[in-house]
Formats: sequence, structure tokens, C-alpha cells
Amino acid sequence: MFREAIATGETVEQAIQNACSELGIESCGDNFEVIEMPTKKTLGIFGGNPAKVRVFVKESPAQVAADYLLNILEQMGNENVTVTIQEEEGGAMLCVSGGDMGYMIGHRGETLDALQYLSGLIANQLEDSYYRITIDIGNYREKRRETLTILGTKMANKSLKTGRNYALEPMNPYERRIIHAAVQGVEGAKSWSEGEDLNRHIIIGPEGGERIFPKKRYHNKGKNPYAKKQKYDDTTPRHN
Repeated sequence: MFREAIATGETVEQAIQNACSELGIESCGDNFEVIEMPTKKTLGIFGGNPAKVRVFVKESPAQVAADYLLNILEQMGNENVTVTIQEEEGGAMLCVSGGDMGYMIGHRGETLDALQYLSGLIANQLEDSYYRITIDIGNYREKRRETLTILGTKMANKSLKTGRNYALEPMNPYERRIIHAAVQGVEGAKSWSEGEDLNRHIIIGPEGGERIFPKKRYHNKGKNPYAKKQKYDDTTPRHN
């Protein structure tokens, strides 16, 4: 996506500088087009026209996504919000600070995930290959990663101890990847996903499958094994 500005000036150079200022950039290199050359006034009084140029600059997908995100957050009523860009391989991380973080994150990160999805759509309008956009608000992603890593490791160890499979609550693909990575670090445990769409969740269990435990049997069949035996003496009435 290109942004452009058309500006005028007494000279071509001045017109270019005016256009760059309008775009918020220091220079444009060769990314300009002269629309009209300046003409001098006749006798210094009549006629004459200023130079007119068009300056254009190609925006990065990350910058487009950041501008879109900032606009959405402000429309949500958040003031004094800043969005910084951290370039990554194949994408970028947009870090948000300020504003009502709890409101922007939402229940279990649902609002955050929606903002990330929409920003990703905007960014990928500019790219032929997939460009990954990740949004983090108040370091929520890192804190959530630590929590899920602990959960995945804990449940993997529990499945090995009990020989049982355990189903976790539905999670988005990002969170499921964190759980899978944590389980891989526990020898003898495995994890897989089941369910569709919003009900997609992870099952954690031992690699060899669930262990089958034999049912307990009691020799005194039909009787309560924990019942106390009644003692009889000569004074205790007996029922025939």
C-alpha cells in the first residue's frame, strides 16, 4: 500500500519537502513525480505558478497494521495508547501500552485475539506471502505463555502418574501450540487436539495409552466390606 501527498512550493525541492512533511517523513528518495514545473512571473508581477509534485511512500505491512490497530483502540474509547512495532522473521509483534488493558484483552484474551485477527487481515492485503501479526497488550502474551507452559507440564506429569487422559478447556491455535510444546518436554507423555472450531481442545495422556485398572472384588459378595460386624451375647435379641 502506498501513501501519497501532493504539495506545491516555489521550487521543486521546496514542493517535495512540503509533501514529505505532510506524510511525516524526512525524505522520499526518488519516490516523487513532478506534476508542474514552476514558472516565473512576467515582469515579476503577472502570472507565474509554483512547482507541484506528488510524493509517494510504500508502507510496511507492520506499519499499516499498527495504524489500523491504533485507530480501533481509540474508537473503543482508549486514550493515551501507543503501539510499537517489533520486526520478526516473517512478521511483526505489535506491543500496546496505555489505555484500559483489561478491556482491550477481554475474557481469556478473546478481544485481544479478535484485534490480532483483524490487524493480520489488514497487513496481508499488502503481501503475496503470509505476514504474521502478533499483538501483545501489557505483556499478556508472555504471562499467558508461562501459565500455559506450567499447566501443560503439570497435566503431562499427572497423566503419567495416574495413567489417565485429561481434556483441557478449549483454546485458540496459539495457546494450543504452547501446550503441545510443554507436553513434548515431558518424556512418556503425548498430546493431541480434538473437537471443531470453538470447541477445539487438547487431550493429554501417556504415550502408551490409558492404563486399565482392574475392578476391586470382595470375597463377601453382596455385603458391605466396611460394615462393622455385630457381636452377640446372651442378652442380645436375635432375629430368626
